[in-house]
Amino acid sequence: ISELSASSQTLLSGFLAVISVNFMIGIYIFMAMREPLHGEHKPDASFLAQAKASINQSSPEIHSHLQDSKKED
Repeated sequence: ISELSASSQTLLSGFLAVISVNFMIGIYIFMAMREPLHGEHKPDASFLAQAKASINQSSPEIHSHLQDSKKED
């Protein structure tokens, strides 16, 4: 490799980088295809509970804000 010119070394390094990245992407795709198919995706229960609590907390504030804006009209 040291016998190659600087531009040839740069080209070779670039080709090797592209090939190695494509190889890793191929492995990732292959592993993704081998994953077992599950039924329907089920979200995390704790996340759902926090989301519902957040919606319920913000609902009275939004409702009162809407009432105030209707009174101004």
